[in-house]
Amino acid sequence: MTRPVHPALTPLWLLILLQAGISASSLVVEIVAGRMIAPYVGMSLYTWTSIIAVVLAGFSVGHWWGGRIAGRPTGRALRITGWTMIAAACATAGATLLLRATADPVLANLEHPLAAITALSALAFFLPSLFAGVPAPVLTVAAIRDRDQSERALGAMFAAGAIGAIAGTLLAGFLFVPWMGSVATLLLIAAIYVLAAGVCFWLGGASRREAVISVSGIGLALLIGMGAFGLPAVCDRESSYYCIRTVAISDDPEDPVNLMVVNHLAHGISSRNQPRVMFTEHAAMLDALPRMRMQGSGFTSFHIGGGTYSVPRSWADRGITGITIAEIDPEVTAMAVDRFWFDPETAKILHQDARVALRNAAQRFDVIVGDAFTDIAVPEHLVTREFFRLVSDRLNPGGVFAMNLLDNVDRLQALAAVVATLREVFPSVEVWTVGTPPQPGERRVFVLLASAHDSPVSMIETAAPGMTRFQVLETGFVDTILRRKNAQILTDDHAPLSRIMGLDPVIN
Repeated sequence: MTRPVHPALTPLWLLILLQAGISASSLVVEIVAGRMIAPYVGMSLYTWTSIIAVVLAGFSVGHWWGGRIAGRPTGRALRITGWTMIAAACATAGATLLLRATADPVLANLEHPLAAITALSALAFFLPSLFAGVPAPVLTVAAIRDRDQSERALGAMFAAGAIGAIAGTLLAGFLFVPWMGSVATLLLIAAIYVLAAGVCFWLGGASRREAVISVSGIGLALLIGMGAFGLPAVCDRESSYYCIRTVAISDDPEDPVNLMVVNHLAHGISSRNQPRVMFTEHAAMLDALPRMRMQGSGFTSFHIGGGTYSVPRSWADRGITGITIAEIDPEVTAMAVDRFWFDPETAKILHQDARVALRNAAQRFDVIVGDAFTDIAVPEHLVTREFFRLVSDRLNPGGVFAMNLLDNVDRLQALAAVVATLREVFPSVEVWTVGTPPQPGERRVFVLLASAHDSPVSMIETAAPGMTRFQVLETGFVDTILRRKNAQILTDDHAPLSRIMGLDPVIN
């Protein structure tokens, strides 16, 4: 039985509420998209650029389609919009399933990071955005058609869409994702879309037959949602910042060794029984080089980034005190304590951005360790001239700043830029790396030591985990690299390190 609908009788407040709710929901999906893709391709400027482009493309197609639907009689247009909302619910609930199903083949066949990021974004989140884009023109036309003061109604509908988008963004970042997780958030949005479909059917005067058929669509959305909710979790901990996983890499239950994966990257490895052994080249250098410079255990240190807390744990085991660590994510710290055997009583832990924490520090340090450099997700505010000046101000006389860096040996533009920027602040900047010849196309780990004077030695050996030799690059060789690469000074105003690094196939 059809309920007659006249546009003027359609409550404006209900149309405004519907517009705001759908707009808010669509922005929640956009924010969640970044979190859900991060375990596969990381979180960077490129990730967000691709996601926003895909979502906006979906909205654009949806708005165009909705505009064509809006040209129909209001009741008919609203009923069609109800079906698009059911489609939006199914596509949103199924985004998790689709992402899980397509991630491995996409990453296996698309080595270029931008291609992989864009493909995954489009496969999982284009359709939810397309269907969510349909209602806006339909509801707006319904609000102004045959209504007095239609101009005010038009403004109200546009305002409702904008306010809804703001609310959705805030709710996603501050409430839904931190408290519910990505999958549950998407299922909540799917439920909201189902509710919106029901309202559209009611406003459009849906027949009993249409109502019965719509139940099957709602049932499909429910089944898809149950399938998504039943999948094993990708993250052991899903924090406000990262998807964090632990992988056991030792088969010996008496000698466990764990790997921490943050988003898509191996972030550190620790052994329960051998806290002084580092399992990666960068950790081995960050552990051994500052100790070589300090010539003993009586020094204070500030660590940028915690991860597995392997270096602070090693130093505490050696009797080194005065350790301060800035790790922005409390869940990373909790994971390090639970599964990487770090004792939080051995250090002062600040859950803040490292630059803010260092700026607010009341003391100076003998050693500052920068361990926040990953692949294309570069914390650019931690590699600028202004930041390095802050580091210099927070070092005691004779202190040293050690930071890790990754670069392609065929390019070395990122290395050149960071070294040139450090030289703007520090009299001595050394480049350390493993003492083996580079291979073509190799992405090599470097550690830069910046201070007032050079190191007393040019080579060290330390466990990584087998005994490994590390050496400093000759100053003349580094000078040649800087000249050839026309090294750019990185500043707070312009630090395009992601672009300088290039886009190697580094996603894994």
